[in-house]
Amino acid sequence: MEYDKYAHEPFAVTVDLAVLTISAGALHVLLVERGQEPYAGHWALPGGFVHPDESAETAARRELAEETGLSDVSGLHLEQLRTYSEPDRDPRMRVVSVAFAALLPDPPEPYGGSDAADARWVPYEKAGPLAFDHDRIIADAHERVGAKLEYTCLATAFCPPEFTLGELQQVYETVWGIALDRPNFRRKVLATPGFVEQVPGAARLTGGRGKPAALYRAGPATALQPPLLRAPREGRPA
Repeated sequence: MEYDKYAHEPFAVTVDLAVLTISAGALHVLLVERGQEPYAGHWALPGGFVHPDESAETAARRELAEETGLSDVSGLHLEQLRTYSEPDRDPRMRVVSVAFAALLPDPPEPYGGSDAADARWVPYEKAGPLAFDHDRIIADAHERVGAKLEYTCLATAFCPPEFTLGELQQVYETVWGIALDRPNFRRKVLATPGFVEQVPGAARLTGGRGKPAALYRAGPATALQPPLLRAPREGRPA
């Protein structure tokens, strides 16, 4: 039997991006102010419809550039999060969204473009309520990133090309929302083969007294063996 392409109800495919960064010691998410209905004037994640001639990842990078001005972003870590397909998630029509989690160190200032009236970095804790089901998407992205910090080297994606171990520790503490014991953290990081590599002769003053802190770069490893599990410091809030 010949396939009838009109036998099924048509639907659209979109992409949404939960772009996270650490700024001023706090986790931030990139949001856009919608300039068109539905939800005109509401804040949402960057994203839009996938064109017939592009993949979901290509559409994600295009929408990020069009709606926020972040077109040439070095160090952007982009990975597919999950698919959101509830029938009533978009009031216009049946829309299935492929969501991406993205991490960005030292982020540039965004600006609204295309159908976005504005774009800005917003502290994660103050990011809702958002349009569509985007509150759920950023919560899922936060959970995914927090879990992957335990068993992968993803934390370095939040750091500049050269960083101190204190800056790396701040990534874990900010995403997890706990305080870690500094000597124990340093020992675990340096004992994990390929996690970080020291930059020969490079150091940076980090404030206060004492000698400059040694600088490191991301190593070739992708997985942490053993995992770096969440363990709050005794006497400090988790």
